[in-house]
Amino acid sequence: MGAIVSDGTVTFRVWAPNAEKVFVAGSFNNWSESEIPLELEENGYWSVVTDMASPGDEYKYFIEYEGSLLPRNDPYAFEVTNSNGNSVIRTLDFDWDDDDFKMPSWNELVIYELHVGTFNRSSPEAVGTFDDVIEKLDYLKNLGINCIELLPVAEFAGGISWGYNPAHPFAIEQDYGGPEAFAKLVNLAHKKGIAVIMDVVYNHFGPSDVDLWQFDGWSENGKGGIYFYNDHRSDTPWGDTRPDYGREEVRQYLRDNALMWIEKYHCDGLRMDATSYIRFEGGGMGYDTEIEEGNILMRDINMELREKYPHVLTIAEDLKGDSRVTDAAEHNGLLYGSQWDMNFVHPVREVIEDTHDDGRDLEKIVGALSYMYSNDAFSRVVYTESHDEVANGKARVPEEIQPGDAESDFAKKRAILGMVLTLTAPGIPMLFQGQEFIEDEYFKDTEGLDWNKEKKHSGIETLISDIIKLRTGEILGGKGLRSQQIEFLHVNNNTKILAYKRFDVNDPTEPVLVILNFSNQAYEDYGIGLNEKEPFTLKINAASDIYDDAFSNMEVTDMEIKDKTTDAKQLTGKMSIPAYAALIYTKA
Repeated sequence: MGAIVSDGTVTFRVWAPNAEKVFVAGSFNNWSESEIPLELEENGYWSVVTDMASPGDEYKYFIEYEGSLLPRNDPYAFEVTNSNGNSVIRTLDFDWDDDDFKMPSWNELVIYELHVGTFNRSSPEAVGTFDDVIEKLDYLKNLGINCIELLPVAEFAGGISWGYNPAHPFAIEQDYGGPEAFAKLVNLAHKKGIAVIMDVVYNHFGPSDVDLWQFDGWSENGKGGIYFYNDHRSDTPWGDTRPDYGREEVRQYLRDNALMWIEKYHCDGLRMDATSYIRFEGGGMGYDTEIEEGNILMRDINMELREKYPHVLTIAEDLKGDSRVTDAAEHNGLLYGSQWDMNFVHPVREVIEDTHDDGRDLEKIVGALSYMYSNDAFSRVVYTESHDEVANGKARVPEEIQPGDAESDFAKKRAILGMVLTLTAPGIPMLFQGQEFIEDEYFKDTEGLDWNKEKKHSGIETLISDIIKLRTGEILGGKGLRSQQIEFLHVNNNTKILAYKRFDVNDPTEPVLVILNFSNQAYEDYGIGLNEKEPFTLKINAASDIYDDAFSNMEVTDMEIKDKTTDAKQLTGKMSIPAYAALIYTKA
């Protein structure tokens, strides 16, 4: 489909089942709207082979329908001049030298979600580009990140957007740098050991600058025509533009798009936006009608990717707490590798944002840490901040904790508790851009990330880096964090102390013990129950003043083990615990 370049010719092929005639015109024929007609194939497809056109030429289809000649961009255009411009003939044959790159195992991933337009702007007035992201790859590598997840980069209306309004799904946003710059980013990320996951939007298109709308002239009920439902099912919160998953050609279009990111751009995974609006008419709110053909679309894409590219990770933003999303096909599942977990982010934020220590319910944290989909801890992505969780009326965690004073000790320490929970929980952890240096601004596509805070809070950034590297294995001793297992050793809702052990049941040599204090009360000689006389050594004290001058100088040493019963266990580990502290212990 699209403009296919081969041996000095270009084949133009397009699906327009209701067209009476189809022409292609462009810079190669002075935009003559009648010189190059396409011939009708079977099933509504039209095509022509011409030696007049070449890569780099601009073009459009002109579709005749009921006396009108409709100019349309190519639905499969790999490049457009802009969202309201022309399609560009081009191949996606880039010079790759990333053959040595291998996607980290899913239990080793630490994802960093970023928005190209705001992550690293060259100036306050400029829109961030792929080259600007490239400038920060060494920063991300030093932080310990091994996977970045980009908000959508398909061509959208205008130059500033979150990206969830795709106008041309196969084209790369020109304001970000276009196809070449995106391929360069992926290639260089791979050379630094960083995987790339692409955010894609298949629950709606546009709604503006969408040439797919009434593409070949036909529509019903004033709706969108062949690419869209033409009844009540077209309705979404983002416009009247839900794709018609019941049409084989539309499912093929979305499948081809998914494969493009993997095959042409070497992406390592896809995060699919708002999948509940692909599988339910109203997004699964209450008593809602299921769209079974949407389930077929997602299952078919995931099945093909698993068969062809087993390393590729597909992530659903479903937020319904439904194991079916990640279940196997034989259990009527949709085969996603993982899904964003509402059962982690909401209770964790609720507990750490509570203004009163007495109100914190540690059982909610226990539930958040132990939740699982499809009998696999890594079938969920855990986080406390994402682009959605820090916008639309919700602020960054430190700002929610202490509105107007996000750099207070309370805000910083409790925000760190949330990040420690994220990075030590069973699941795939994710951070949002700037979270590691206590960015407190609402996420807006008009404002760049404040890198002055990175310098100001470099100690906290170092802390987060230390935990990330323990998680990924770059720092030794943290294998337990890459396992399925978690054991809760101490849950005290009076003292607000929580302790849990992460361990690999098949290799118990590297357990990790995490102790969290959810109160502003420091404790000396505090005891937690242990099952065995394990010589745990303090690895990280997140409340230490080595990470922030305002933090505690309380002496915290290695654990002392005593033959005393605590928590119905025969042994007791004794240690000091600063206020709002997170202590991470590993084997000696």
